[in-house]
Amino acid sequence: MFSDDELAQLRTHGVVLFAKRVIFDAQPPMSAAQIAAVQAACAGPIPPDLLSLWRVTAGGRLDYDLHLHMNGNEESFSWNELFWNGSDTYHDLQGWIDHELEGAREAAAQSNEPWDGKLTLLPFGGFEYCDRVYAVVETGADYGHVLAWKQGLPEAWAHEMHEDGMTTLGHDLHAAFETLRLDEDPLAPAGEYFTGQALLAYLDDRHQEDGLPIELVDKVVAFYRQAMVDWRTPLDDGTLAEDGALSRIALRHAVATDDAELVARLHAAGVSFDGPLSGSAIATDLAIGHGAHAAAAALVRAGAPVAPDALDAIDAAVSPELVDLLLTHGAQPSATAIAECVACGAPAAARLIAAAYAQSHDDLPAAYATARDDMLAELESALIEVREGRLTHYLGLAGLTRRVDHLRSFSL
Repeated sequence: MFSDDELAQLRTHGVVLFAKRVIFDAQPPMSAAQIAAVQAACAGPIPPDLLSLWRVTAGGRLDYDLHLHMNGNEESFSWNELFWNGSDTYHDLQGWIDHELEGAREAAAQSNEPWDGKLTLLPFGGFEYCDRVYAVVETGADYGHVLAWKQGLPEAWAHEMHEDGMTTLGHDLHAAFETLRLDEDPLAPAGEYFTGQALLAYLDDRHQEDGLPIELVDKVVAFYRQAMVDWRTPLDDGTLAEDGALSRIALRHAVATDDAELVARLHAAGVSFDGPLSGSAIATDLAIGHGAHAAAAALVRAGAPVAPDALDAIDAAVSPELVDLLLTHGAQPSATAIAECVACGAPAAARLIAAAYAQSHDDLPAAYATARDDMLAELESALIEVREGRLTHYLGLAGLTRRVDHLRSFSL
């Protein structure tokens, strides 16, 4: 799709094409001396395809979707950076190599086993400190494989992975790059924040500020969009249910767009609604947590499982009808769910949950008061920080204020 002159022009604007993917904010090629320094830290030779990448660009940014099965979860994995020497702390190649060497040194000391001072896994990409991509640089059956590591989060993070996880991305770098896809069309995004936003903004800046021709911008975008997945064609021809990964992308789209009709179509096509869809969250969890109430109701009516704590994830005003549907299909009433409904401005739903709670508990007033006070303390603390400019909150100043007012004015 691109002539040598066009590739050279893109290179001057920090855009590099590698393994059918777009790297932007791309750095100059890595010098032979820097490659030699990395090689000196490795137990075996740097894989040829990683060397090929570094001879084109020492690092840069990526903007794709990547979902991996880890520890029983469906994890969204952030491979947004290709590390390079001289960047800031989170993206610095030599910094991560030093980090891995120190970790290996400490592990060897604790185990009292000899260590030759060399890395068997070479970190070269990821996102900040939580997601990392490695190349296997130890000779053997796994040599050259690319691995993804993700840090587990504390138990307080609902539906997140709570233990570190690692899995194989590909048998080599090109195969790993093929796992980078676009679940949605960046030119017709399903939400305000979407994959492709960073790349499109970068290209627009290069056009507006540096004179990158718009025709070449459009050509890069067309090339980039070739990574889009297509679940609509198999849905139309009746084969979508045969591809679990593609089915999950379609189901996440239905939730993101709160599309009850699409949920019904997926159900009619035999798509399974069981199992984790995002982290450990099942489809109904994800829909309720995202305020996709039409999709949530359609999922329940189609037989999707409902977790006992489903109502605890309410984060938007919910109707009594949906609450009743969830209670009927397995959701358990809780003081937290009552407080969530109150805070979100759904008093009728809160009273319905309270009535269900009172049927099997004799501590409703005290339990609700505790849940309300805990929630108020958290919201008011955030409100102070937002007012003082020390915190950016997804609810904003007005949203936080409304939730505090709702909780203070409600009585059971």
